[in-house]
Amino acid sequence: MPRLPVKKLRKQLKLLLLLALLTSAAWFTYLHISLVRQGRALRLPFAYGKDGERPGEVTDPGRRPAAAPVSARRRKAEDSSESHEEDPMVMGQVGGQANLHVFEDWCGGAVRHLRKNLHFPLFPHTRTTVKKLAVSPKWKNYGLRIFGYIHPFKDGDFQFSVASDDNSEFWLSSDDSPSNSRLAAFVGKLGTEWTAPGEFTKFSSQVSKPLRLMSSRRYYFELLHKQDDRGSDHVEVGWRVFLPSLKFEVIDSSYISLYTDESSLKMNHVEHIPQTLASHSGSHLWEAQQDEHGADMLKADPRDTFFLTPAIEASRVENVLVPCAYSPTYVVKDFPIARYQGLQFVYLSFVYPNDFTRLTHMETENKCFYRESPLYLEKFGFYKYMKMDEEEEDPRQRAFLFLGPDNFLEDEEEEEEGVDSPEPTDPHAEAKDTSSPPAALQEDPAPERGPGRALRWLPQDQGEEDELGLSKHSTALGLQPHLSVPIFGGKAKTPGPSRPAAPSEDKKPRKPQEKVYVTRLQPGKRKAPAQEPAFPGIFLYPKPLRAVPGRRSRTAATADYNSSEATRSEGTRVTSFLKVSETTASQQEEGKGQEEEEEEEEVSDYSYEAGELQQGWLEDSINWQRTFSVSSVDFELLRSDWNDLRCNVSGNLQLGESEVVDVVAQYMEKLNEKNGGIYTLLRIINVEKRRDTARGNRYLLELELAERGQRTVRLSEYVYVLLHQGKQDDSAEANPDGLALGATEPQPSAWSILYGKSVLCRPLRLSWRQDVMVHFVVPVKNQARWVQQFILDMAGLYGATRDANFNVILVDFDSEDMDVEKALQDAQLPRFQYLRRTGNFERSAGLQAGVDMVEDEHSIVFLCDLHIHFPANILDSIRKHCVEGKLAYAPIVMRLSCGSSPREPNGYWEVNGFGLFGIYKSDFDRVGGMNTEEFRDRWGGEDWELLDRVLQSGLEVERLRLRNFYHYYHSKRGMWNARSKKPSKD
Repeated sequence: MPRLPVKKLRKQLKLLLLLALLTSAAWFTYLHISLVRQGRALRLPFAYGKDGERPGEVTDPGRRPAAAPVSARRRKAEDSSESHEEDPMVMGQVGGQANLHVFEDWCGGAVRHLRKNLHFPLFPHTRTTVKKLAVSPKWKNYGLRIFGYIHPFKDGDFQFSVASDDNSEFWLSSDDSPSNSRLAAFVGKLGTEWTAPGEFTKFSSQVSKPLRLMSSRRYYFELLHKQDDRGSDHVEVGWRVFLPSLKFEVIDSSYISLYTDESSLKMNHVEHIPQTLASHSGSHLWEAQQDEHGADMLKADPRDTFFLTPAIEASRVENVLVPCAYSPTYVVKDFPIARYQGLQFVYLSFVYPNDFTRLTHMETENKCFYRESPLYLEKFGFYKYMKMDEEEEDPRQRAFLFLGPDNFLEDEEEEEEGVDSPEPTDPHAEAKDTSSPPAALQEDPAPERGPGRALRWLPQDQGEEDELGLSKHSTALGLQPHLSVPIFGGKAKTPGPSRPAAPSEDKKPRKPQEKVYVTRLQPGKRKAPAQEPAFPGIFLYPKPLRAVPGRRSRTAATADYNSSEATRSEGTRVTSFLKVSETTASQQEEGKGQEEEEEEEEVSDYSYEAGELQQGWLEDSINWQRTFSVSSVDFELLRSDWNDLRCNVSGNLQLGESEVVDVVAQYMEKLNEKNGGIYTLLRIINVEKRRDTARGNRYLLELELAERGQRTVRLSEYVYVLLHQGKQDDSAEANPDGLALGATEPQPSAWSILYGKSVLCRPLRLSWRQDVMVHFVVPVKNQARWVQQFILDMAGLYGATRDANFNVILVDFDSEDMDVEKALQDAQLPRFQYLRRTGNFERSAGLQAGVDMVEDEHSIVFLCDLHIHFPANILDSIRKHCVEGKLAYAPIVMRLSCGSSPREPNGYWEVNGFGLFGIYKSDFDRVGGMNTEEFRDRWGGEDWELLDRVLQSGLEVERLRLRNFYHYYHSKRGMWNARSKKPSKD
């Protein structure tokens, strides 16, 4: 029986152990690869595998599964023992996607601009999902908020990087809680920074610090992106294991999961949306990024909160003034008005004190407030309002000015001077005949050109000195003549004889031409050193360029006064008083050959050779000591009360202070006369005037009074300054008691008249009710975020005023994105009415249906829009300017620009729009209501058509710019009956 070779096995023990280890490793590798292919691979605690591979997933029995990739869900379906009940509302249950919220119609490229959006972060335009952290919708003016969970594929240190166009921020939590999110990486903060797609290392802020992550946990992340209207929009997040040699790879669906499944939620359900430091409105980032705005309207004004002051007792103001008829001449009752011509019969009111509704911060681009045309202001500016002071001559600075002809040298003196010599010339060299032109011009005439102009030399008196002591027989600076046209258009009168121009072929007499002063002054008696040029290094003399065939030569250009072929060949310097005259045909022929020769030369534009004085272009001299005189100009006086549809940045018309003081003083005298002097005027809060020069001016006085020196009360009453007595029938109708109505003289001033005092009286039938019910009527359809915002604003209005005398009426055209009625029920509103209608959206029909729900005809209906920001005094403003049978109210709203908000109000006044309209229901029914037949399938113009009928019924329309009354910017995408086409795949 053979024996077991124990000794041999002992000798080969190490080799056998190695063989067994290799066999086990090969078998284990085979099993692992098989499980990976089946999607059932296990994630080992020691993170087996290379960096960048996708190892298997490990399930922690003590935790709920964090991610659910496709392979894991397939395994769960196959293995029933590991299956769990799925709840779509469970956070992070659905894997392979992340939540995506889109905020459209918002300009700016910085994330801070996104945080200023009215609907951010709770009410996005769209809620959807994304499969990877790389999004490019190919759109403009939007913001994105992407959030969910990240699941690391291994334990270790990771680096994240974000790339985008424009700005973006990547926030990452230390666990699965959104409240622990911190900013990890970002691209820019100003809106001007951007990167190319996949450019993860352009900015140092793009790459995060190494973060320690564990594969068994999930981490909440949030990605904010803002895109403006330029560039290739994109945002992507990459990660890598902390090894410098590895590249960033985009995080795909295998490592992300949803925070919440929103597929079954309405747009007004916002309880599930996470509130983080990156997005919450109460965070320090929100307040720190609020820029200081330059709008004067943002400053506090007592008008804004005056409605909170207790009103004076009605009995205290009864019969303070005598009643009088109120029948303004500008009312167009029964006057035929063409379609949409009612705009021309609306007048504006004057306001005191200044309410700062003028959009001064928008006048950088829009200067329509001033009477000058934009083209005039662009060219001439406002210099016509300035009178420049006369300048006192400084002898030290006259060397830089154009002086009289007596301060310049003669032509012949220039001819004897060396080309490059700055030394003074010999005073005895002027013995030549100055009546003939210089030899330089005779030998080298001007080159050929069209009917152009040349330079002529004029004689001058010699041997004198001016008041500066400068001699006409020496020179300190020589300049080359190269002027072919006059520099200035002004006419300079020149003393001394003038040589007549050379006769032309037609023998016609020529008119004297304009004369210009060119070149230098005569030198003083003291000679300058020959080796030092005057003003060294200041002038550059351009040399002629080589002419290009087919192109007009610079030297031959008539309009180029920096070059002249007339004297350049001789290098002669001209220091005389010149006269411009037309060239003769012979001179043009002679100059043609000279020009062709010089075109062959190749020279540089400028020469910097030592000792050569070159002449450059003529620079504008600046007088920093120039002063001017100006008178006080009140541009408000140039405006009229006509409804100016041309300018949309001007504010309310301003009323003169003296006129206001006179009216208030008279009223306070009458008030204290009736009440025993118990009232003291504290402040004039607001005075509004409607002017009627033919009959009288109406005023709304709003005064803050002290009653018996203790209680502060509010007085807000209409008064009338009657200037003329109307017709007998009108007076009898408006004043049945037959009271005296006042004088009939025309108005020569604000208060007094020529032959007596005007009458301050109480206009009959012109008093407003302080507690009348106001109904806000708004038609809506599929605009959940705006409807919810409107409801919240109305609830906020009730909370700020505690005024229960208003009602919200929403007419809903089958909205599918939210339950409008339930939202009204949940809101803190004093009262509301909900009406559901079917069919397409119709604004006119919706408004009419809402008004029909109002039972009290002696209440006010305010036809409203959905995208409105209301000031706190809106109810008080509507009530004051709506008087039954007399007044309707159309406040002018400010349209905010894209990216603007009530805190940063950039935009313009909607001077043409009358869609926001307040009127008593009785008057609304009397004029016929909305035109529902003509404006059935369209909207736009229905407000102007209603205005025509309101004016024809005899009502006035009060038109004022209301402070802090804004229309939010929005587009019509996704609104009402609009349909969207499928996006292209490219």
